[in-house]
Amino acid sequence: MLPEFKNEPLTDFAVKANAEAMKAALAKVKDQLGQSYPLLIGGKHIEASETFDSINPAHPDQVVGSFAKGTADDARQAIETAAATFESWRKVAPTERARYLFKAAAAMRRRKFEFAAWMVYEVSKSWVEADADVAEAIDFLEYYGRQMMRLGGPQDVVPYPGEENELLYVPLGVGVVIPPWNFPLAIMVGMTSAAIVAGNTVVLKPASTAPTIAAQFVRLMVEEAGLPDGVLNFVPGPGSSVGDTLVDHPKTRFIAFTGSKEIGLRIFERAAKHQPGQIWLKRTILEMGGKDSIIVDETADLDAAADAITAAAFGFQGQKCSACSRAIIVDSVYDSVLKKVVERTRKLTQGDTTDVANYMGAVIDAKAFGKIKEYIEIGKSEGRLMVGGEVGDGANGYFIPPTIIADIDPKARLAQEEIFGPVLAFIRASDWDNALEIANNTEYGLTGAVFSRSRERLEQARRDFHVGNLYLNRKCTGALVGVQPFGGFNMSGTDSKAGGPDYLLLFTQAKSIADRL
Repeated sequence: MLPEFKNEPLTDFAVKANAEAMKAALAKVKDQLGQSYPLLIGGKHIEASETFDSINPAHPDQVVGSFAKGTADDARQAIETAAATFESWRKVAPTERARYLFKAAAAMRRRKFEFAAWMVYEVSKSWVEADADVAEAIDFLEYYGRQMMRLGGPQDVVPYPGEENELLYVPLGVGVVIPPWNFPLAIMVGMTSAAIVAGNTVVLKPASTAPTIAAQFVRLMVEEAGLPDGVLNFVPGPGSSVGDTLVDHPKTRFIAFTGSKEIGLRIFERAAKHQPGQIWLKRTILEMGGKDSIIVDETADLDAAADAITAAAFGFQGQKCSACSRAIIVDSVYDSVLKKVVERTRKLTQGDTTDVANYMGAVIDAKAFGKIKEYIEIGKSEGRLMVGGEVGDGANGYFIPPTIIADIDPKARLAQEEIFGPVLAFIRASDWDNALEIANNTEYGLTGAVFSRSRERLEQARRDFHVGNLYLNRKCTGALVGVQPFGGFNMSGTDSKAGGPDYLLLFTQAKSIADRL
């Protein structure tokens, strides 16, 4: 009997055995750096005339993996292969499809430290952040497998005399999965496994800055979980050629994407255009950006609020769509909260995250490094620099120190535009009502948090703080699969609620069947 779903426990690295296991995994992965990875289409490994490298952001001269650069022709071949495979895969029983996910979860659990180590090297995650990423990936596999078993049979309908009626959820077809680099395992696994367990076939185009971890997962699914050829196809390459071709193809049935607002809108627009030979409206499952706030009022536990703001703003270098990029503090406690967060921020450690002592690593690449530096300069002109702000040239790693800029106007660029880095804007609110008004003044609506001891205000926030994931008296990052289904409003995307009971419905369509007796 399958046990009930439970979230994967996080690793305590204060335990010597766990620390030693992680060090061994880092050494093992280091020996594998620089390997070449081909495309995978229909179970066949395909080399390419051109390649590109994934590099370690903490050591830009260190190649993590070398990848075949897919072309538009490769993308078309992958879609055609996935379409042909769909005809058999859609007939596989939902329970059988779920077992592939359970087997993959078990394999990943056995190799948990190894998968975490890949993320330490490829995206400069700390041990704790990498471990949480792997745990979330395992959660997705376990949770979606169970959800498919729940949704896989006939659903409840109202009985009607003289007829047998049933409602079934059937798969859509070929899906294109385009994951982000910031949760290169968890989000990639979540979107991919949801599509597959629902009975669809997938073409996976990994983020170009984090393809190695995706390649490791594809190997696990094919070699360890035994997924049939053609169900999961792997085509890394440029978004302008491979990505557009995959989105535009008439046999593409849906696109699951997590990333920036700009690329999400581009996919949304292209997917809406009817292509010759296309016989359906393409579905888009889009999770985009955020400009997330933590509100603190005068009744709050200020130390707890300061802890939460620091963790949510600077965990994984602020490179989370759920990260706190705005601290909105009621006037009477503004100076006190600012002082507490600055004190905590000054204690954060930063460096190569192969060393467990480093809380923060490097930002993802040179492009992000340059963009964040520009925003820091903008912030200096818009407010008062409290900590950080001094950035090198990136030659020895793309390290940007945690930066706090105070006295930011609610409509300033630092308060409105997604930075996706370790830059926190402090905003002064005249009172509670003004704080809530400021929190709702962006085009995004992903996460938010409120620290208050006032039940009346917390209830008002439940009603009026317009975000998909609201947290009361806790930080605004760290949603758990099955516990806090994740997704946002407005320009934060289609509010897919990943890790929730409705998520698999996005990868299926309902079929009603009536049989007259």
